[in-house]
Amino acid sequence: MLVSLSMDFLLYNCHICQGKKVENHTSINSLGQISNTQYDISALDSKISNIEMKLAAAKAEQRSLLSGDTASGNSKRKYFMVIGINTAFSSRKRRDSVRTTWMPQGEARKKLEKEKGIVIRFVIGHSSTAGGILDKAIEAEEMVHGDFLRLEHVEGYLELSAKTKTYFSTAVGLWDADFYIKVDDDVHVNLATLGTILAGHRKKHRVYVGCMKSGPVLSKRGVKYYEPEYWKFGEAGNKYFRHATGQLYAISKDLATYISENQHILHKYVNEDVSLGSWFIGLDVEHVDDKRICCGTPPDCEWKAQLGSVCAASFDWKCSGICRSVERMVEVHRTCGEDVNALEHASF
Repeated sequence: MLVSLSMDFLLYNCHICQGKKVENHTSINSLGQISNTQYDISALDSKISNIEMKLAAAKAEQRSLLSGDTASGNSKRKYFMVIGINTAFSSRKRRDSVRTTWMPQGEARKKLEKEKGIVIRFVIGHSSTAGGILDKAIEAEEMVHGDFLRLEHVEGYLELSAKTKTYFSTAVGLWDADFYIKVDDDVHVNLATLGTILAGHRKKHRVYVGCMKSGPVLSKRGVKYYEPEYWKFGEAGNKYFRHATGQLYAISKDLATYISENQHILHKYVNEDVSLGSWFIGLDVEHVDDKRICCGTPPDCEWKAQLGSVCAASFDWKCSGICRSVERMVEVHRTCGEDVNALEHASF
């Protein structure tokens, strides 16, 4: 009797064990399936991101061809530099002030592309309401001037880092250039001087040119340039790594290509100039600190010119651009601008 009870007890426990094994095996299989699903989703996200960028580049190239920017069969000619002027829907007056000062218009702009290999476009994405009044206003402006590069990007102040990635990725897909430049629409640029500076770095494969800085990481919520991920940079009071000021900087083709190919895994900080600098940390990149790219407005540019140091770009540090740029751009152009024949005589 005792033997029979013991056998029954063992058989009962055995069934329980088998049940647990089946349960554990099912759990392991479920975890494996979840892991595989997550991997598949990640791989799919990567593929979608790549397809989206190729689509954006293809659409931009189509617009460029339709507007007559590139000759048939010559869409991949070699250019010297592509200048993307970062702009917003609300900045029409700024764009007009740029057009009337340092950005050539119409046939002069096409001649600049053909003879000097310098491409200049206002860079803007789309509104959150696709096809809305803001987008239609840009489309109407484009019909008149033909000087926009439209991105597959939804505009927003907190999306500037994403816009920068999309700009470089789109530009490098459209134009085969030595340098790709980002400049704000409230900065005055001397094209011949900028070209001369960059020509000196033309043989370098991975070069990052601008006014380098390393400002404090601001951890107080609500202040301008607040960094939500301040904790990543160490203890309170630490500074950012070296990076170029956001008003104007240039990167070589290899770096623009690197951004394009890796954009889906490049981290975005809230400040886009910090984001760009972070993407090059750990890479073999030459940082060129050239103060001619961040001259002040009058009278700073005047005394520098007297010393023979012509400014490539002028802006006011106190307002991260030209203060009241719509009203003052003409004055800055007159005072800080290079000789009217400088670009024509420049040899890059």
